[in-house]
Amino acid sequence: MDRTGPSSRAVPQEFPVHLAAPEPGSPRASGPPVRDPEGPRRVTLLELFFDLVYVVALALISRGMVDQLDWHRAAEALIMLAAVWWTWAITTLVTDLYNPERTEIKLLISAVMFGALLMTTAIPEAFNNRGLVFAGTYVAIHLGRGLFLMPAVRREPQTQRRAARIFVWFVVSAIPWLIGAFVSGDARIVCWAIALAIDYLGFRLAYPVPGLGVVPEKQRNVTAEHLSERYQQFFIIALGDAILTIGTMFSMEHTEAENIGAFAVAFLTTLLLWRIYVHKSGELLPTAIKAAESPSKFLFSAPYTHLLMISGVVTTAAGFHLVLHEPTGRTPPAWLAVILGGPALFLAGRASFEYEVFSRVSWSRPGGVLALLTIAPGLLYLPPVFASLGGLLVLVGVAYADFRRSHGKPPEAPSPPH
Repeated sequence: MDRTGPSSRAVPQEFPVHLAAPEPGSPRASGPPVRDPEGPRRVTLLELFFDLVYVVALALISRGMVDQLDWHRAAEALIMLAAVWWTWAITTLVTDLYNPERTEIKLLISAVMFGALLMTTAIPEAFNNRGLVFAGTYVAIHLGRGLFLMPAVRREPQTQRRAARIFVWFVVSAIPWLIGAFVSGDARIVCWAIALAIDYLGFRLAYPVPGLGVVPEKQRNVTAEHLSERYQQFFIIALGDAILTIGTMFSMEHTEAENIGAFAVAFLTTLLLWRIYVHKSGELLPTAIKAAESPSKFLFSAPYTHLLMISGVVTTAAGFHLVLHEPTGRTPPAWLAVILGGPALFLAGRASFEYEVFSRVSWSRPGGVLALLTIAPGLLYLPPVFASLGGLLVLVGVAYADFRRSHGKPPEAPSPPH
């Protein structure tokens, strides 16, 4: 992937970074901290450092999902995952629209990282006695970002109005977030679900505000290389949760053959999730964003598509936790829902992702979901490791179908929907 802007390719390769960056005291360095369209498009080291918080967050969510496993716990895990994801997605949008090399934006990223880590510490008890920490920190992250950016870009009225629109929507969603922190049980789930619906809907509608309207099209420009690489990196973080589960849950409480068998199935499943994600659509995402008639369409669809795929990976990691802990015996229905539900969620998100890039969906995506549903009843009578093996074989079929479709053919060009 080319991570440099057009201007940086014209300078000697020995000093690309230093020549591309603005000199201290220059108009660009002293002006509003917006991203220079001709500046570097690479992901900064601070952004990669920022991502480390989410390794822990995803691990805690997947572990918590399997404690007293039921639909109530699944709903809680989904709400926490959606909230954690939204702090990352909006921060990534900020680093795409603003200059991540500027000191102001570095301070903002560091502050959000502190808040995200505090949120993460509250995940195990977010629906018990640490609800106010979780919700209050989430609200503080989003409102604090707006209060920081609006004065920082005061010299650019359009950019300031964009920040104001986003801030207003997060003020509205803060009400059910904070109410939910002071109630418990199903009431908290309902309040936080409403708050998340406001946050996600506001983004999808381009943050309409009376008197200000929606965020204009020209204010939604994205940097294809940077944004696509950030989403790819977070998907790898999600796979890291699966790898962490495999490594920490492997034990010798059962026979060596049982343990190694469950370990091998979990590892191969993780490898296939990576392969299916990367194959064509994952590789061509930057090109597809550039080829789109309106690149901002990806801005409004990619967060939801990747959330669905990441939900699938996190759920699959929770399934690994169950299988590696107890590979033998009959598979309870709730366990089966997690073990097969993870790959099904991933394939559903992957189908949407493929449509974003190619304006079509391969039959293997819905076919894989249908196959998982078909084999589920029979797996109830088999050990959990066989349920996990069933999910693995379905993913093998999907990966093989991808290989057959592209083998020996010229590379397919992205064709995003218009």
